[in-house]
Amino acid sequence: MKMALPFERSHERSPTRSFLNNQQPMRTPKTFEMNIQVSPEDLDENEHVNNVQYLQWVQEVAKRHWEIEAKSEWLENYVWVAASHHIEYKKPAFLNEMLSIKTHVDSFNGVKSNRLVRIYHQDSDQLLCQCSTVWVMLDRKTNKPMRCPKEMEDHFFTISE
Repeated sequence: MKMALPFERSHERSPTRSFLNNQQPMRTPKTFEMNIQVSPEDLDENEHVNNVQYLQWVQEVAKRHWEIEAKSEWLENYVWVAASHHIEYKKPAFLNEMLSIKTHVDSFNGVKSNRLVRIYHQDSDQLLCQCSTVWVMLDRKTNKPMRCPKEMEDHFFTISE
């Protein structure tokens, strides 16, 4: 039996529904995208993007998304650390290719957040790599895990009736 991986539950296939007062609003994650061009420093001895580089891009796009979407008080009070990564490499990328890196928060659960990242070849839209990361939110001053506020959870989703 094949187990579904966290990124297979993506908003690209079905938004989350919550059932409040007999209504069924749709919760769709806000997606962030950045584009990069593969440089010589990104390559390994096989002349394609090094596996470790993909993980660096996963972390970079997550950080940029947080910095752009987060309220200033959140940036001042909280910091995120990675607890685990599950990464799948689908196809190689090569020097000078343009890549599109897309991310969204899939879920919040207490002190944790699950973020999904997909890396595509920009011209062909082929999926090259996908990663599901569990992040833990810490209080910036104490370095202790902090529960994600409901306001923060809501901020990373759009809700439609």
